[in-house]
Amino acid sequence: MTGAPRVSILRPDPEEVRPRGAVSSVQEAEIVVGRDVLDRIWGPDNLELLARAYWAFLRRMSLGVIRVHYSATARTVTAFGRIPLLRFGTPLYETGEGHGRVTWPIESGILVAREGRGRGSLRVSVERLDRDGADSASGRVRLIARVEVESFYPGLRGRGRFSRFGARLYEQTQLRIHVLVCNAYLRSLPRLDFPAIDRSGLPSGAA
Repeated sequence: MTGAPRVSILRPDPEEVRPRGAVSSVQEAEIVVGRDVLDRIWGPDNLELLARAYWAFLRRMSLGVIRVHYSATARTVTAFGRIPLLRFGTPLYETGEGHGRVTWPIESGILVAREGRGRGSLRVSVERLDRDGADSASGRVRLIARVEVESFYPGLRGRGRFSRFGARLYEQTQLRIHVLVCNAYLRSLPRLDFPAIDRSGLPSGAA
């Protein structure tokens, strides 16, 4: 017996948003799990499942309002399956000694300001902290899991005189919701609640 998994959120609150420039956000958690759990989430194939689990979790948290359309070259986050909120390009999967990550480039969508189209990214990553074997006796391993948004230009912020109020509006609405969803997703990772994959290679029930 290795004990129940433990998740500690390390960055619970969103950062302050400026009236101009790119916005970045990092949510991360330290996760302690048994090695049997690690074996099921580590490696290129299972890293893809972690990524798909993020989109499936987003849909569940929104009670189906937020849906993701999959294609060979893009992921489009929509409202009610019709309104394109965010469009991401082809994901890039990377694995190395003690870490793995998947990055989606941000392409377009009504939540992205015009100057932010084709810029920025969303990334989910996992990093092992026990590579020195310090936790081997207990049969448990420590991980840092992160959800990062880089160089995002929120459309909700607006321009000109409105931008100062718009920054505050974005901070208290869209960004705060994003942080809550990401932290809930990080807490869910030890449950290995991954979506089933159908014969097409897409999550079952994907729009």
